[in-house]
Amino acid sequence: MRKFNIRKVLDGLTAVSSAASASSAAQQQQAGNRETEIQETLQSEHFQLCKTVRHGFPYQPSALAFDPVQKILAIGTQTGALRLFGRPGVECYCQHDSGAAVIQLQFLINEGALVSALADDTLHLWNLRQKRPAILHSLKFNRERSSKTHPGPIVHISDNPMDEGKLLIGFESGTVVLWDLKSKKADYRYTHDEAIHSVAWHHEGKQFICSHSDGTLTIWNVKSPTKPFQTITPHGKQLKDGKKPEPCKPILKVEYKTTRAGEPFIILSGGLSYDTVGRRPCLTVMHGKSTAVLEMDYSIVDFLTLCETPYPNDFQEPYAVVVLLEKDLVLIDLAQNGYPIFENPYPLTIHESPVTCCEYFADCPVDLIPALYSVGARQKRQGYSKKEWPISGGNWGLITQSYPEIIITGHADGSIKFWDASAITLQVLYKLKTAKVFEKSRNKDDKQNTDIVDEDPYAIQIISWCPESRMLCIAGVSAHVIIYRFSKQEVTTEVIPMLEVRLLYEINDVESPDGEQVPPLPTPGTGSNPQSIVPQSHPSTSSSSSDGLRDNVPCLKVKNSPLKQSPGYQIELVIQLVWVSGEPPQQITSLAVNSAYGLVVFGNCNGIAMVDYLQKTVLLNLGTIELYGSNDPYRREPRSPRKTRQPSGAGLSDINEGTMVPEDRCKSPTSGSGSPNNSDDDQKMNNFIEKVKTKSRKFSKMVANDIAKMSRKLSLPTELKPDLDVKDNSFSRSRSSSVTSIDKETREAISALHFCETFTRKADTSLSPCLWVGTTLGTVLVIVLNLPPGGEQRLLQPVIVSPSGTILRLKGAILRMAFLDTTGSLIPPAHEPWREHNVPEDKDEKDKSKKRRPVSVSPSSSQEISENQYAVICSEKQAKVISLPSQNCIYKQNITETSFVLRGDIVSLSNSVCLACFCANGHIMTFSLPSLRPLLDVYYLPLTNMRIARTFCFTNNGQALYLVSPTEIQRLTYSQETCENLQEMLGELFTPVETPEAPNRGFFKGLFGGGAQSLDREELFGESASGKASRSLAQHIPGPGGIEGVKGAASGVVGELARARLALDERGQKLGELEEKTAAMLYSADSFSKHAHEMMLKYKDKKWYQF
Repeated sequence: MRKFNIRKVLDGLTAVSSAASASSAAQQQQAGNRETEIQETLQSEHFQLCKTVRHGFPYQPSALAFDPVQKILAIGTQTGALRLFGRPGVECYCQHDSGAAVIQLQFLINEGALVSALADDTLHLWNLRQKRPAILHSLKFNRERSSKTHPGPIVHISDNPMDEGKLLIGFESGTVVLWDLKSKKADYRYTHDEAIHSVAWHHEGKQFICSHSDGTLTIWNVKSPTKPFQTITPHGKQLKDGKKPEPCKPILKVEYKTTRAGEPFIILSGGLSYDTVGRRPCLTVMHGKSTAVLEMDYSIVDFLTLCETPYPNDFQEPYAVVVLLEKDLVLIDLAQNGYPIFENPYPLTIHESPVTCCEYFADCPVDLIPALYSVGARQKRQGYSKKEWPISGGNWGLITQSYPEIIITGHADGSIKFWDASAITLQVLYKLKTAKVFEKSRNKDDKQNTDIVDEDPYAIQIISWCPESRMLCIAGVSAHVIIYRFSKQEVTTEVIPMLEVRLLYEINDVESPDGEQVPPLPTPGTGSNPQSIVPQSHPSTSSSSSDGLRDNVPCLKVKNSPLKQSPGYQIELVIQLVWVSGEPPQQITSLAVNSAYGLVVFGNCNGIAMVDYLQKTVLLNLGTIELYGSNDPYRREPRSPRKTRQPSGAGLSDINEGTMVPEDRCKSPTSGSGSPNNSDDDQKMNNFIEKVKTKSRKFSKMVANDIAKMSRKLSLPTELKPDLDVKDNSFSRSRSSSVTSIDKETREAISALHFCETFTRKADTSLSPCLWVGTTLGTVLVIVLNLPPGGEQRLLQPVIVSPSGTILRLKGAILRMAFLDTTGSLIPPAHEPWREHNVPEDKDEKDKSKKRRPVSVSPSSSQEISENQYAVICSEKQAKVISLPSQNCIYKQNITETSFVLRGDIVSLSNSVCLACFCANGHIMTFSLPSLRPLLDVYYLPLTNMRIARTFCFTNNGQALYLVSPTEIQRLTYSQETCENLQEMLGELFTPVETPEAPNRGFFKGLFGGGAQSLDREELFGESASGKASRSLAQHIPGPGGIEGVKGAASGVVGELARARLALDERGQKLGELEEKTAAMLYSADSFSKHAHEMMLKYKDKKWYQF
């Protein structure tokens, strides 16, 4: 309380404002009394922040490895990340601290260990025997200057499958050397004219194959170094007269795999002829006389052949090929004709089209996921391999979270994906293509000149979803809104229902160019059904106003042919904003749908529009300034456009700070007190409008393209805005990122919308349906909704919309609003339960629907007249809790002074409610409700790009997510309980599996020295033989993944006990295995001695010539 007085004194405010401060202080005093009424259960100890899982395709992959016994796949990336995949649902993400690119990965087969080689000359040994893998040891190598005689870069190094003492070294220059480790000299040198890209052994160790830069393969006999045994050009055209085939593109990698029953497999990437320009990247499988060329969607990073045996000196028996592409992972079945691919069970298609927005819903209705899965199952492609997915290692963790979770992603191509995100897994449920309702242009010349974006005109910007009623509403980048209803029945829509809306900014421009009257705000007394334009089945043809400017046309053209709609989400209504006098429609900045009221509302920097989607009519179409009526608190003086200033919207929340009403008072005039503006204000407003009109028309043609480009940069992930500097707010501090017109600094955009049933005015004694509207200037306005009765009356009588006169003020753009009941529980917006609309209702059902009331119950008992509510409002700068109907601001919290909030959500946690915020300075904060006590403030990650700002969202039960890269979703939790249970929920990567028996050498190979030769490396390279290694060669760095790391990974006594029990189980299991093996050996020895004794008796008295 004292700090307010000090601030007022320092600011030199007048006595009037200090009186206002005194009344504010009285409100704060009242807050103290009210604090005892609601018992807040959430405390700081309920909160802890940690990452949970990362989903999606590894961004910028660079290396690949597979453990054939554990059946685990590892992928390394250019940013030093490691992703490990086991059976579907078993995934793990690790990160090298240096962030250097992973250039090679190698499993220690069936050891639960992985070696990674990085571009910064380091090697790391990872321990995979714990749920969160960690580094055991690292080596940092020091580069040595090579001598002039050195043959050059090495592209391959491996030992002979039959003799570990022989090392094959392939040099890029075309030379291959077989090096004897014992004698430390070269046995053979193989030279070739063409550069080498890769080398592979035949399993018998008598031959190897090289791939070259001219598209050839050379097969060499180990003991014939003079010339290749065979040269093959897989894709070369064979010329007549025995001439050499024409050179082809380099073969980047080759693998040589043998089978017992038939011909070997030669598998290679690259090597296509140069005349196949524009052809997609290919993998070639050569088996006997057949050559199959498999086209890929993206360039090939690496591939591996999966074989039945882990031993390189046995017949390989290949059964599949893992192909790591730039943006996909493909598995090819080698055992079936035509080499079909396996159906990929991992959630790697998040980025199929770039993600433009996402929403997260925890604790959904239990029937939702099965419903979405059933309609999504029909969308699956056919023709996959019938075999099980071969990467099947690891075990699932314990499921400690039982509530359903759904993630919805919106994409640049207009598609929407629903994902089952329950229990830290991710699986796609259903995909909706919103673009199919529009006509597509065949080519660039045919492209409509009404487009406001250069590419991706169907990109999704905002998603509004009601899980209970399953109503879905989306806003797209071309200023279009589509409302969808969920149905399990297939329907054919003959004519797509459509509305076009003219959303104007000029407040006194009553006469629009085509002569239509823009309606005034309807009052409850009028029974009219105001509409800005007659609803049309199809968009009007391009019309022009008298001065030749494009007018009254939407950006996209809706199909005019019947549309077959599959089970799932089906179009209820398409709404499009149209061009007005040569001005393109501004992109939509906020959106809300309510199934109980049958309404959808959306706004942009021009104004707000409300549509009754049941009657297909426009109820409200107002410029933002018109919303205020005579209560506009701003002096809206136009500023001349500054050419040098970046169009970033940085000043959106600070416009005319000096002329605002004091920000710590909640201004709430009653509806009757609105007197007309005085003549000075009218004059200023008229001047302002004239200036805006003149300037906008003058510059409209010049800046239309720039606007579209700017807005696309701010709204799509494909072009991240460079040089983001959080401190100087160099990008829009408002989430309404599309406010990009030349005069946007004087415009106020709609930034938040919330339907609710509450007290709309100070004098109200009962609840009524209404819409709360938040703007980028920090204003909250309330609009009253007068709804007709349910049933048939709802479709016949108009919905009456009127202003309440209530205006509240906050500092910064409004982000989120919610309502609490008298016990402090969250009041969900009214909704109607889902029912199938495409099945005709019987009489009983019709009667029920007439009587049906929308569901709008708070967790506590229904509201009494005397009870109050609390409005929770979060802006970019502060949060306020306002008591209703008195409209007193009882709690206020300044969230940040130097930064701004990017995302704020009012969420349920541990049977209570809190406000969760993510700031541009990287802090994640939570506040109790209603008292707004700070509970958590953790620096998590700095805002490095717009993608994080656009996709970060909180949901119930302490869950949150954001798009960490263009292809990956990072999930995190701010709940202490989830953090404690996380260890149990994570899957096990390593499972004890017995290593298959090594191939039998055979009697004669053992007798005459054939078969595999093992080598004691310790004897060869150890200190006793080679002396101590030079300290200048490499530096050893112990990692955190040893016992200490394991101890840190498990928390508390429970973890210790679990670890001890695991160790005992492992020890007991090993002892049991040892006992079984010993018994088997004893039995084997016993039977051998018995047979030997019988044979001795049989041949005891025979002479040698009688055998």
